Amino acid sequence: MTESNSKHSKRRVNGVLLFDKPLGISSNTALQQVKRLYHAQKAGHTGVLDPLATGLLPICFGEATKFAQYLLDADKAYTATVYLGKATSTGDAEGEVIEKSDVIPDENTFQAACDAFLGEIQQIPPMYSALKHQGRALYDYARQGIHIDRPPRDVVIHQIQIQSFRQPETVLDIKCSKGTYIRTLAEDIARHAGTVAHLTALRRTATAGFDIQNAYDWHTLENLNQEALDALLLPCDAGLRHLPEIILDNAQIQALQQGEKVAFHTNQSIISSFRVYNHEKRFIGLVQYISGSLKAQRLMSTEAERC
Repeated sequence: MTESNSKHSKRRVNGVLLFDKPLGISSNTALQQVKRLYHAQKAGHTGVLDPLATGLLPICFGEATKFAQYLLDADKAYTATVYLGKATSTGDAEGEVIEKSDVIPDENTFQAACDAFLGEIQQIPPMYSALKHQGRALYDYARQGIHIDRPPRDVVIHQIQIQSFRQPETVLDIKCSKGTYIRTLAEDIARHAGTVAHLTALRRTATAGFDIQNAYDWHTLENLNQEALDALLLPCDAGLRHLPEIILDNAQIQALQQGEKVAFHTNQSIISSFRVYNHEKRFIGLVQYISGSLKAQRLMSTEAERC
């Protein structure tokens, strides 16, 4: 999955690392640290985690970055610790307390409030977020006391389950679509239950079929040599396993690489994308199925090593 000219040169690294982002650093800082550790030419992360959040941050190297969007678009799972009775300016423990409530609902009442948010809902993104307005992050405006109207966004909440309930804190297991703000969800649930709340901890536990149990923290990575680090990388198609696969011959693959369409028939008319492999099971890329033919969507470089 790697090519190198010297020990300290930047290398062509292809694959996906499941990184366990620590507390207190941004996703971009985490990315840059891991990229330097691998001496990688190209890398990108697959979904922002706030500095106060920890957990699963898949990092794509090289050719795998071509397919990072599929990881970005995937559903997520989180464990969130919610402090009831106090709301903060940021929705988490970093902000100032702006509201208090003596109402602390019991567990059944709070679970009922959680259930009310299952399914497709609308959220208004928080001011303390990285969303852009006129080229600037919303949190820049928030820090200056400037309020920006934000349109609501559709998200889907698949599950909200109480893991523990010890007043005034409750721990929730949440499964949701991309783009869900857990801080906002916790605040909205608390309002529905007749109180206020903020997050004191947030950990991403799953995304795109990956689980936090298979992720590696910084302490583990920094103590490994280059060969051991490379052995931790998953193949470039690791985040695409939810898509069906097809095997094509060399002539068909060459035609796709040259921008031509390839005749193909399937009974599964609802499927629009396939993973393509050759007869040696080498991953070629993604193709789109349209009306009896395949068209290249995102293909691996013909110069890339087996990945």
